[in-house]
Amino acid sequence: MLNAAICKKFPGFTVEVEFAFEQGILVLFGPSGSGKTTVLNCLSGLVRPDSGAISLGDRIFFSSVQGIDVPVRKRRTGYVFQHYALFPHMTVKDNVLYGVPGRHKMKVKDRYRMSVLEVLEMLKITRLQDRYPSELSGGEKQRVALARALMVEPELLLLDEPLSAVDHAMRKDLRQELRQLQRIWRIPFVLVTHSREEMKVLADEVLFMKAGRKTSHVDMAAKRSERGLLSGEAEDERTAAKIYPFHAKNHESPVHDL
Repeated sequence: MLNAAICKKFPGFTVEVEFAFEQGILVLFGPSGSGKTTVLNCLSGLVRPDSGAISLGDRIFFSSVQGIDVPVRKRRTGYVFQHYALFPHMTVKDNVLYGVPGRHKMKVKDRYRMSVLEVLEMLKITRLQDRYPSELSGGEKQRVALARALMVEPELLLLDEPLSAVDHAMRKDLRQELRQLQRIWRIPFVLVTHSREEMKVLADEVLFMKAGRKTSHVDMAAKRSERGLLSGEAEDERTAAKIYPFHAKNHESPVHDL
């Protein structure tokens, strides 16, 4: 169970949210500037909340009361950044291995379930392992970023607008791959988006945000089950608009969030 109570103050703006999430894909949904990425950064340890608490299972990541702030490298969280943050001077294989010391030969598996070649194969990018980021398409870069995040075998995966840099035709396939990946990995995914289409297809639960606050927390899986809906992809847009509350206009272009 992921439990978070986060308060982070900026000049003229405060992000203050509280939520609990157990399994599946939690989507943080809202307009640009609503604080979605700030929540991800607090969960990862890249940003320190001013107050609150963050825990995953029995592991406390942060507690302002207890004076606990676990460093990023010890939280076992994977992070897929909005524009992937791949190192241009490194091959795909070296990018995937970044942050996993001593694993360049990938022969020792006493601490890890999967080798680098197994992760590359799972994400269908084995043939790309000797290429550089400049030689990759948007969809290929996304898979490389996912592979890098998964190599540390995270207990929590954070994704910031992971599909914003790929074209519309590629998004449909990648959305399904993300869902399948979560079912295989069986860890909580927390994903930021401002796209209603991505939200309705990917989310098991949605945390709606506006102006730094949670406006509602909706169990989408239960809503689909109640209506006998097996896939968000198959839903009529008018039906979807009635089922899923929406707090801002949908924009498909990349945005910059706090």
